[in-house]
Amino acid sequence: MGSAPRTSTKLIPPYGGELVDIRVTGEARDELIRRANSLPAVQLSARSVCDLELLATGAFSPLDRFMEERDYLRVLEEMRLADGTPFPIPITLPVMLPEGVRIGAEIALRSPGNMLLGVMRVDDVFEWDATLEARSVYGTTDARHPLVAEMTSWARWNVSGPLRVAQLPKHYDFPELRKTPAEVRAVLDALGYANVVAFQTRNPIHRAHEELTKRAAAGVGGALLIQPAVGLTKPGDVDHYTRTRTYKVLIERYYDRSRTILSLLPLAMRMAGPREAVWHAIIRRNFGANHFIVGRDHASPGKDSTGRPFYGPYDAQELLGKFEQEIGVKVIPFRELVYLPDEDRYEERDHVGAATRTFSLSGTRVRAEYLGNGKQLPAWFTRPETAVILSKIAPPMHQRGFCVWFTGLSGAGKSTIAEILAVFLMERGRQVTLLDGDIVRTLLSKGLGFGREDRDMNIRRIGFVASEIVRHHGAVICAAVSPYRSTRNEVRAMTGGDRFVEVFVDTPLEICEQRDTKGMYRRARQGELRGLTGVDDPYEAPVNPELRLTTTDCTAEANAHRIVRYLVDRGFLLDPADSRNYT
Repeated sequence: MGSAPRTSTKLIPPYGGELVDIRVTGEARDELIRRANSLPAVQLSARSVCDLELLATGAFSPLDRFMEERDYLRVLEEMRLADGTPFPIPITLPVMLPEGVRIGAEIALRSPGNMLLGVMRVDDVFEWDATLEARSVYGTTDARHPLVAEMTSWARWNVSGPLRVAQLPKHYDFPELRKTPAEVRAVLDALGYANVVAFQTRNPIHRAHEELTKRAAAGVGGALLIQPAVGLTKPGDVDHYTRTRTYKVLIERYYDRSRTILSLLPLAMRMAGPREAVWHAIIRRNFGANHFIVGRDHASPGKDSTGRPFYGPYDAQELLGKFEQEIGVKVIPFRELVYLPDEDRYEERDHVGAATRTFSLSGTRVRAEYLGNGKQLPAWFTRPETAVILSKIAPPMHQRGFCVWFTGLSGAGKSTIAEILAVFLMERGRQVTLLDGDIVRTLLSKGLGFGREDRDMNIRRIGFVASEIVRHHGAVICAAVSPYRSTRNEVRAMTGGDRFVEVFVDTPLEICEQRDTKGMYRRARQGELRGLTGVDDPYEAPVNPELRLTTTDCTAEANAHRIVRYLVDRGFLLDPADSRNYT
């Protein structure tokens, strides 16, 4: 079956050591659970739960805990742990420690749903710098990067110490595809191949991906490990339930089952581009792979606030190439593949002559031109089974959810334009939810103050509600001062990015003060009100909003019409002349 027999049932142990496994079983587990119920507890974020699961089973070997400060700092500076072992991504636990917890104390780690996961003895507590981490790991402080935006909400102190994991998070979906590193290694060992090629994906697998994965496995005469990330991926990605259904049918019908394994990975991606590629390779080494496919724009978050890509298209391939000897994983680089219709095959674009006829589809065209218009994806691009599955979760663009987010100073005119826009959208047949900042504060955010932390919490609450409306294909209009750029970008990420329309109502402060419909500016100038945005608290104007509106030379109605025109151009609304309005 394979090209050569294995010399060990464990493959090559990562870094010359065994897989780390910090799970407690049997009577020790029962005792740990009993003790944990009397310990102070912290609730982990969804991201930290993913990290804990992969730490517990050895996927992050040689790590056996969340990073302590000395490892963390060297990872930021050199992509290495304190002992020199390559590791490019910080795996940390930012939490608010319970009152009275000190070094040496134990804490219970619980899921967002309060399920006990494990116990940590606190050996290290250190403050971290979000700006330093953003620059070092992600190469940017631009809040359009989803992780840079998200980090602003993390606790300012990281904790570390020995872990004992009582139970892994419960997954009720696709249990047959959820295997630990040791379990995947055992399956690979049974296949009998000396070489294993791993493929990371957070997207559906189309014909080009299918071709490159098959070529990669054939090229090394080895097995193929298809391991999609099903933890936290890029906001707006196709949900993992849908993706996994497509993966399963492809493996069953189009891949060689004697050399192909499908295994789900509960990974919380960072979208860190080049560094992420090295991290992904290390993780796959722990699962038993010694080759790793890296294509164009690996783990890319897209474009920054100026419209430029965060990373070069092949930066990830180059960085992983520098580490492949040390980590024992050889990079298999792939350039862009295009379809040659006259030959019914795929080929790397660089190997195709200028006169040769080629077909290709970008992700943008797939969403807008095909799925966005209810058109079936072409057979040359994707398998028909995949096309059918995707068509069921992708309504036409004009029926999809979107968020129009108004930002600007108090008195700028946000609410007035938003109310008119809501009428225009309902006139065109869209069901609309209007979340006005003042109304939200009397209900959803009652009790919050106006300090930075409370303001951010208010915006995150509005953003969460908006993201749920968008996810269920509703239209939502939000009108809130939302003064801080990073928090607005965090909300952009929540809603999927390409469904978020930031509208900056750019009314000068002096005009807002002249209007002063709520008397807030007068009270602030008289010292009766503290922390008013624009007076003694900053307003961070958007760098590159989808729309910038002025109100001194344009009526609210005209501005609302301008937004409608933009939504039509983006495909979120049908043009009044479109016949689909009546079918």
